[in-house]
Amino acid sequence: MSGETYDVLVIGSGAAGLTAALALAQSKKVLVLAKGSLTGGSTAWAQGGIAAVLDTGDTFENHIRDTMIAGAGLNDRKTVEFVIENAPASIDRLCELGVPFNREGGDLHLTREGGHSHRRIVHVNDATGWAVQEALLKAADANPNITMLPGRTCIDFITGRHGEQYSGEGRVWGAYALDEATGRVERHVARATVLAAGGAGRCYLFSTAPRGATGDGIAMAWRAGCRVSNMEMMQFHPTCLYNLDVKNFLITEAVRGEGGRLFNPQTGERYMEKYDPERMELAPRDIVARANDDQIKRYGLDYVHLDISHQPPEFVKEHFPTIHEKLMGLGIDMTKGPIPVVPAQHYTCGGVMIGLDARTDLPGLWAAGECTESGLHGANRLASNSLLECFVFGEAAAKDVLACWDQLDEPPPIKEWDESRVSDSDEQVVIKQNWTEIRRFMWNYVGIVRTTKRLERAANRIRLLQEEVEDYYGSFVVTTDLIELRNLLQAAELIVKSALRRKESRGLHYTLDYPETLPVAEDTVLVP
Repeated sequence: MSGETYDVLVIGSGAAGLTAALALAQSKKVLVLAKGSLTGGSTAWAQGGIAAVLDTGDTFENHIRDTMIAGAGLNDRKTVEFVIENAPASIDRLCELGVPFNREGGDLHLTREGGHSHRRIVHVNDATGWAVQEALLKAADANPNITMLPGRTCIDFITGRHGEQYSGEGRVWGAYALDEATGRVERHVARATVLAAGGAGRCYLFSTAPRGATGDGIAMAWRAGCRVSNMEMMQFHPTCLYNLDVKNFLITEAVRGEGGRLFNPQTGERYMEKYDPERMELAPRDIVARANDDQIKRYGLDYVHLDISHQPPEFVKEHFPTIHEKLMGLGIDMTKGPIPVVPAQHYTCGGVMIGLDARTDLPGLWAAGECTESGLHGANRLASNSLLECFVFGEAAAKDVLACWDQLDEPPPIKEWDESRVSDSDEQVVIKQNWTEIRRFMWNYVGIVRTTKRLERAANRIRLLQEEVEDYYGSFVVTTDLIELRNLLQAAELIVKSALRRKESRGLHYTLDYPETLPVAEDTVLVP
């Protein structure tokens, strides 16, 4: 059960984790843990692209303003400036790694997405995330200082209380992780740990997030003593494919960026003029998602229509080859007619609080990517700022770890995992039932439009489930499903607590009981 000791442990093999690992591996021995496969995170799913100021007619100030407007004033200005000003350098590094971005002549092709005032999205057709993931994995695999272990589900951070001699709770020394193949729990000890475990999208019944996005990193950090903030700010993507056989297939923002229009399939009306007459379909995601949700509920629809068939067929196929091929396989020709779409949970804007150096509240623990709340996104993430945040803060984490390396103590002797819980459960139905229940009440009560009564109902159900899940967790051998259920419930509690604290509507948090936006924007900070 004893894992080898590394200099740095990185939890997560997506854009943030591998960016940090590659920067650290110049001089340190790095272990990367991934739940499931190395490509199982959200990075590989990203269709749209990466936002960066690269056009001569664009400016950093334009990108900053667009980000702040989308974030409804809840962003941290210094963070926004930091990320956006470092964006061009991040794109340069990806080009050096061989990411085959689309080009026009010798220049990068830039597309535009909702909320952006200029074309500034670099992309690889409509499968940017997969191309980025491939390039990062290739570079990491070729680096002798990086070891990648897939099939590891992290359970909890190793902190002072796990030492053979108690040394205080706060310091992080790595993590305990389940080897999914053997069922044994390993110690992965390190002087520094970088958390890049992704978001908590699977708290919801409908989500574009991958199967493993169960809030593991956020829950682990909370249990270890980190503050979290703005967990109520769950982004719902306006356009997820509506199909009874294929779940969670995203129709990228860029379809609207290249002229896609939204219609009510019952009335035939193009309705965005009612909700945002100036920006129409190019309004930020929260506005478009609420508009789609309103049309569906108001007219009793199953979906709305997204139509780009007015564009030339070759234009559509060239810009969206992956989506076109997928839809054709389902009998939908987007060059000739509309795509049925619905809103779905898409991105966790809140998370573990970090500074510009990617440090968390706990010594020895840095974090980057969707599991964090850096101040970049505020109350609503601007399209294509997510991968960008991963690159910038992955680099920032590595830079800070290396800068303070001489001040980091060697790990003390660490206890092995307590295997006293040796009984296997014959009631897996409990996990399945509770998983389904959480996702359904979160969708119904803590979705796009909220009320205090609905949030209180969700809180009551969470309290009932917590005792049951903790009793189950304390009695049986851990499995990936059980670890995820425990984390899913913890993430759901943080989302509901945060939503109940916010007595206003702002960005992604819209409540019928407090429809107005307060004059001063304040973070919703939860302290363990």
